[in-house]
Amino acid sequence: MQLRELLTTDAIACRESVNSKKRVLQVASSKLATSVGGVTEDEIFTGLLNRERLGSTGIGSGVGIPHCRLSGAEKATAALITLEEGIDYDAIDQKPVDLICALIVPDDGNDEHLQTLGGLAELFNKPEALAALRECATAEMITETINQFS
Repeated sequence: MQLRELLTTDAIACRESVNSKKRVLQVASSKLATSVGGVTEDEIFTGLLNRERLGSTGIGSGVGIPHCRLSGAEKATAALITLEEGIDYDAIDQKPVDLICALIVPDDGNDEHLQTLGGLAELFNKPEALAALRECATAEMITETINQFS
């Protein structure tokens, strides 16, 4: 699935001011909970946090893709958060992360999960897409940018 198919305007936050990985995962969990049924915000947060404990989802270039599979999730969904300032995220390149794309999929959606992660990695590997997303000031601008690049 493409990001534009998973992302709603309600699940986007622009220029959030957070100072830790844990806090950004809480914001992501809150945003994801508005877009998916069958799981609570706490269940989403626990799933994302547990996945991060296995290894950082910071893929480099200032991007983090926290993700997990959750039993009870009715559908795959994503949240996108841009940060005012980058945070320590234990990224692979050791650089601060300021762009977070959180993803949850139903527990039985392994193929979908892997395909979606691959598509996200491809999108976030485009420097022009990253620059454009970082310039966005509203959820609508992010939606337009995602549609343009994916």
